[in-house]
Amino acid sequence: MPKKPPGWIGCVLGIMLILLGGMSTPAADDGFRQITGPCGLVFPKDHGPHTDYRTEWWYYTGNLTDDHGQRFGFQLTFFRSALRPPERQNQWPDPKSAWRTDQIYLAHAALTDITAGRHRQAEQMARAALSLAGVDQTAETTTIHLNAWQATITPDSHHLMADAEAFSLDLNLTPIKPPIAHGDRGYSRKGMSPEQASCYYSFTRLGATGRLNIADRQFTVSGLAWMDHEFSSAPLAPGITGWDWFSLQLSDQNEIMLYLLRHADGTMNPASSGTLVLPSGEARHLPLEAITIQPLAHWTSPESNARYPVKWRIAIPSLALDLTIEAVLANQEMRTPQSTNVTYWEGSVQAKGVKGNVGISGIGYVELTGYAKPFDAPM
Repeated sequence: MPKKPPGWIGCVLGIMLILLGGMSTPAADDGFRQITGPCGLVFPKDHGPHTDYRTEWWYYTGNLTDDHGQRFGFQLTFFRSALRPPERQNQWPDPKSAWRTDQIYLAHAALTDITAGRHRQAEQMARAALSLAGVDQTAETTTIHLNAWQATITPDSHHLMADAEAFSLDLNLTPIKPPIAHGDRGYSRKGMSPEQASCYYSFTRLGATGRLNIADRQFTVSGLAWMDHEFSSAPLAPGITGWDWFSLQLSDQNEIMLYLLRHADGTMNPASSGTLVLPSGEARHLPLEAITIQPLAHWTSPESNARYPVKWRIAIPSLALDLTIEAVLANQEMRTPQSTNVTYWEGSVQAKGVKGNVGISGIGYVELTGYAKPFDAPM
């Protein structure tokens, strides 16, 4: 990993590496609020920021098709990082300055042209000052923005906009199911001590319509999207080298989220778990012992030399579900030297298998972290 830059950018990257597991879990007494039980999420209020907590992200992915059958995958993620704990926020000495802020925002965007076999990405970072970045919230509407990139959440829709050098997207997402809380009423364990946890909810099935632009070509698209919102102060337990995250939208109108925390020997931390979302919108917790996963194929990045799994067999015997998941494109690696400084794999996947004696298919997204550099490796 490149040497951290000086000044506030280095501070931000340090915080982001804590978020993503690159440093030991911060102490529970560092001044940030801790999560130790059910989150009591209330909407639309909790679509907004939670600045008492160290880190937070709003995360969108989806699979789209244009009128001629050309296929695309997309990602748009906004990160918030607090530079100081709550009791020290907004305590600035004179003279006052509009540049001072306790919050930093970062964003990643990606577009996978599945038909053409090409993955494009972009990143941004800005201080939550001078309207460069932040969250604007009213009683009904939440807008997360970083420069011209934004996600606006209303009771009936999510509107995404991102304009990068190589591509742009303008998408309207309509919830087909209500938001669901993972774990115990949103309390999602990331380790065995109570505070090693996050508050975590998702919109697991969003109808998507809109436009993509690639190299001055415009595509009118539709499909399905997924949204995660998560916040915490101490997400990971020591000894975790990375995680494998799956979001799957199945043809029988069920969705599955899996969050698998890896140790160096390949075993999974007992806090790993998942969620099944039924067609009705009801969520059911999936403990680690209910899930089996086996990598079937790998791809090695020519840029980072990281070796990622790109095909898996996943079985959930209690659901009589047996799936083969495969990346639609092997090279969907994200390299982010100008923002989080973390290399990870984030990509569109497709699923095929059986549920009982009935064939089933699906689409989704997978995130693979800690393969380019284990999160518990020295900085």
